[in-house]
Amino acid sequence: MTFGFAPASAAASTSAASANRLLEPAEWAAAGIPLLRDPREVVSGLHARHHPQPATAVVAVLDPDERLRASASFVRRPAPADGWMFRNVLLAQLRRIIPHDLRRRTPVRTAVLLYCREGDARWTEEDGAWMWGLRDACTLHGLRCGAYITLTRDGWQVLGEGRGGRRPHSASTREPFATSEAAPPLPRTGGAASEVLRRAAAAR
Repeated sequence: MTFGFAPASAAASTSAASANRLLEPAEWAAAGIPLLRDPREVVSGLHARHHPQPATAVVAVLDPDERLRASASFVRRPAPADGWMFRNVLLAQLRRIIPHDLRRRTPVRTAVLLYCREGDARWTEEDGAWMWGLRDACTLHGLRCGAYITLTRDGWQVLGEGRGGRRPHSASTREPFATSEAAPPLPRTGGAASEVLRRAAAAR
């Protein structure tokens, strides 16, 4: 898989940054975003839970051990990419799924964003607007700003980290939850009912 940045003129980029509130890749990398310990597990879990299609965003809140505490998915409306609008949408979703942590001196939980879109894996101004929106929404909800992950036909990648994989991708089929694959609990033994079942099995 090839990673890079889509070509754009410096003038156009500066204009977009001031008008639409976006973050350039260098700004995002310098922001000290905490690294995911196991990004593949996070991406696979969110994909299995929400099965995002292109133009679908999934915002998720992780605890300090990277366990999923809450998540929500929504479809991006067809409008120009604007970080302020994305911030408002993300903040509304966060308020709906989990209480804020504004009373804490230091954020404990982390919000990450997975965005499924058309195109290749290279950074776009739309990605920059999502980054700006995620960072601002986290500040207003008392959360740490976590990874921004894109899901395209090339696979997934954590922007600013250089980590990614080919599966899942934007056309992947739904995969079962890991919990649904666990073996069912064994029946309790002992008592008259167990004795009846044991004798019936022996008589077959």
